[in-house]
Amino acid sequence: MSDLPSKNCWDCGELKSAAEFWKRKDSKDGLAYYCKPCFKVRNTAATRRRAERNGTNPRRYIPRQEAPEGMKYCLDCETLKSTDDFVRYRGSADGLTSYCKPCHTARGVKSKNRTHGSTRDYHLKRRYGLTSAEVTAMIKAQMGVCAICLTPGPEHVDHDHKTGRVRAILCFNCNGGLGQFKDRPDLLRRGADYLEGNVWKPTLVAPGVYRLPS
Repeated sequence: MSDLPSKNCWDCGELKSAAEFWKRKDSKDGLAYYCKPCFKVRNTAATRRRAERNGTNPRRYIPRQEAPEGMKYCLDCETLKSTDDFVRYRGSADGLTSYCKPCHTARGVKSKNRTHGSTRDYHLKRRYGLTSAEVTAMIKAQMGVCAICLTPGPEHVDHDHKTGRVRAILCFNCNGGLGQFKDRPDLLRRGADYLEGNVWKPTLVAPGVYRLPS
């Protein structure tokens, strides 16, 4: 670096120490023409102009504000918030995302809508390998009713948890009911027998010895 003890910044005109300037190989003294704060302002303004020309969001280039300990500046809503309001992210220097939780969620929804058409399409594709159009076709093939209770307007995709095979579209209650019965036909049959009055009880076969229903 240059041995100059101080230098005038071309922008603010202040005389500052050489440590207040970035290195610049092609300058005579080996220092940039502008001090670090002025260079930052110039660089941010240039990046903003470039973003506006390219049609991208210039807000993402707003410089981070100096934040007190336990606080962080969200680049989207431009608000100083507690670090608890940010999602953990190992890839960043501070271990947090650049956007607060509400902005992070909004960005995720926007990304899913842009890539998959909607958040529902994203989840259907990820979990079941289906599109919303395919689910609509399945409901139409079921005459618009739940495949179990025949209630109109089913919305929930039912699948075999072991094989992943999609079975049908059910209403909320039937889909949840199968889960409560652990997808076991034998438990469902016993439940039906129970409702019909056939209560399953252990049979006494010897003193103190009971046989459970098969």
